[in-house]
Formats: sequence, C-alpha cells, structure tokens
Amino acid sequence: MCVNFTPPTAQQIRQYFGYEVGDDLWKPECWQDYTAPIITRDGLRLATYGFVPKRHLPPGVRLTTMNARAETIGEKPTYKVAWRKCQLCLVPMQAFFEPCYETGKAVRTRIGLADGHPFAVAGMWREWQEPEGAVSYAFTQITINADVHPLMKRMHKPGDEKRSLVIVEADQYQAWLACHDTEVARSFLNHYPAELMTAADALLPRKPSSPDHQQLI
Repeated sequence: MCVNFTPPTAQQIRQYFGYEVGDDLWKPECWQDYTAPIITRDGLRLATYGFVPKRHLPPGVRLTTMNARAETIGEKPTYKVAWRKCQLCLVPMQAFFEPCYETGKAVRTRIGLADGHPFAVAGMWREWQEPEGAVSYAFTQITINADVHPLMKRMHKPGDEKRSLVIVEADQYQAWLACHDTEVARSFLNHYPAELMTAADALLPRKPSSPDHQQLI
C-alpha cells in the first residue's frame, strides 16, 4: 500500500505530460489529504490524496482511502459508483515509497523508473461538494497483488500480502483515460516490468505538516 509519493515538478508536468501549470501549487512530497496533480479525461486538476478526505469523514470515523484494491474496487461502497462510471485518472509522480524489511527492519525505499523519468499510475477520482458551495476533487490509487513481482514482492512486512501500484505505459495514457467499460479498464491493471524499475534506500521523511487544500481551477 502506497501512502507517500513524490509528484513531478511543474516543469516536468509541462515537459512529460504536456500540460501548462503554474509553479508551487503542490508540496514536494504527497501524503494523505495533501493535494497533488492528477490527469483526467478532462485535463489536469489538483485533487486531495485519499478518496474520502478527512474533512468529509463523520466525527470519530477513521478511514484510509489512498489505495483501492483492484479485486474489490467494484464492490466496496466507497469506490463502486466511481468505478462503474469509469472516473479514471492518472497520478503523475517521480517516485513512490514503500517499506522494505529485508534487513529485518523497515527501510524506506524509493521506487521509480530506471531511466529516471516521471511516470503515471492508475487511479480513480471523484468530486466533493464543499460547504461554501465550491467543488473539490479527490483521488485514490489502484493497487494489484504483487506476490510474484520481482521487485514489489520485496516490500512490506514478511507474511503480509504484497501490493503494487499500477504504472501505466506512456503510450496507453489516453486509452486508459478514455475507458468507459470496467472490463476494458481492468485489462490495464498489470505489472510494470521490474527490469525497467529501480529501488533505492531513501532518507526518512520529515513529519508531515498540516496539509493544504488548495484546488486547481
């Protein structure tokens, strides 16, 4: 389960994804309830990381919705309506972070592409009506089982099910976004070749500060 990633810079969004966007609209690292750029079939937006932002949870309820399991995405009340509507998105990033326990303790590990380029993972988005009448957006990342993936099976605690984000091939971006059939969408939920990925120890993060909720118009 991915709970932290590094979004591209605004310059990388312009260079690799072809969208004009201003600088300093999101933080260098993204955590739950932070905003980050996503790409939908309607273009680039800023959205809250987590399908149900904390500000929309009932008092006393705790729910983590940063990741949606592909196996149950069409059944879970949180996700099924958006999935059936194929509200799909791409989540651009430079890298994501997972814990590797091969040394016997959790080692924060940075996972990206071997060529160092930004990439995008499969996600799903939804709208939220804010109390003041504005519309905001939120997203989740779709995960698949990674028990047999040469790289991703190394992550997480021994005995835990191994999970992975779905890296979408660059030439498949538009096809993914254009899906209107969930069975077609499922055909994209495959592993990225391990030989085209890289993993390295990463510095421990600073304690996340209070998230901002800035939204891209």
